[in-house]
Order: sequence, then structure tokens, then C-alpha cells
Amino acid sequence: MSRATTKSDLIKAANEQFEKMWKLIESMTEEKQTAIFNFGEDFNRKEAHWVRDKNLRDVLVHLYEWHQLLLNWVESNQRGETRPFLPEEYNWKTYGQMNVEFWNKHQSTPYEDSKKMLCSSHKQVMDIIEKFTNEELFEKKYFDWTGTSTLGAYCVSATSSHYDWAIKKIKAHIRTCRKSS
Repeated sequence: MSRATTKSDLIKAANEQFEKMWKLIESMTEEKQTAIFNFGEDFNRKEAHWVRDKNLRDVLVHLYEWHQLLLNWVESNQRGETRPFLPEEYNWKTYGQMNVEFWNKHQSTPYEDSKKMLCSSHKQVMDIIEKFTNEELFEKKYFDWTGTSTLGAYCVSATSSHYDWAIKKIKAHIRTCRKSS
């Protein structure tokens, strides 16, 4: 799927990927939804998230927290409170530690709550996207607080691209559940 470059494509891709992710989740039994991830002995992916996220709840709260980053960033800057997308103690080289902090923060969050939180935050993100014009979302430097990127690019990253990331993890979990059955 190509990266959205218009408001209508952004909305369509975000909603389609979100629905695709939920259909995958709903295709699993409750036992598989709450199982610890076990991608197998020969699993050799190096990215930190493959080790960090231990279950579906971890994936869902990760998505939720990135929604919160987007929502807080947009709302603050719209109020005239200039702030960066990432909290000030992080940058694009160190945000992995922020993801670990999100993980730590939610270790006592029940799985059912993580589903509700993500559904709610997805709706909030989609509502905020709806408020912007195509130009506001995809014209470079339309807002000075987006730097050299576009607001739409941040929205894509927090929605459809991130949902695609989650879908890959969920599919890997489903495959290993099938192998062990």
C-alpha cells in the first residue's frame, strides 16, 4: 500500500488498516488474544519491538500511546503552545527508550482496557484529521511546528503505517499459534 498524500487517502488508509487489524484480532480465540508471544526459536528479527512487546496488549497500548503523542502535539500547537512531537527528553535517535517507558507504564493495563483505549484514541485521531484541510495536512511547512515534514505525514505514521506494523506482529503471532496447535 502506498503512503497517503491526500486527506481522503489518509482517512481511507487509516480506517482500512485499523479494520484489518481488528479483523485479525477478532479471528483469534480469546486464549490466543491474551497469549504471550512466542515467535519460535529460529525467529531472527533484530528490531527492539520484537523483544519488547510480549503480547497483544503491549501492541495495542503502543498504538494508543502514539495516538496520544499525536493528539497532544496537535492540540498544544493549535493552542499556540509550541512543542515538539516527541517529549523533550527524546529525539528520533532515542525514542526507543520512550517506547520502553510506554511498555512499562502499561504492564498492569488489562487487555480488555487496551482494546477500549485504542478504539477510543483511533476515533479521536480520526476526528482531529477531519478538522484539517488537505492543504493543512499535506502542504510542506503549512504549519511551522511540523518542521520540514507535513502534518499528514505524522498522521500517516501514527495510523495506517503503525497499524501495518501491528498487523505484521499479529500475523506472526497467529502463524506461531497455528504451528504450536
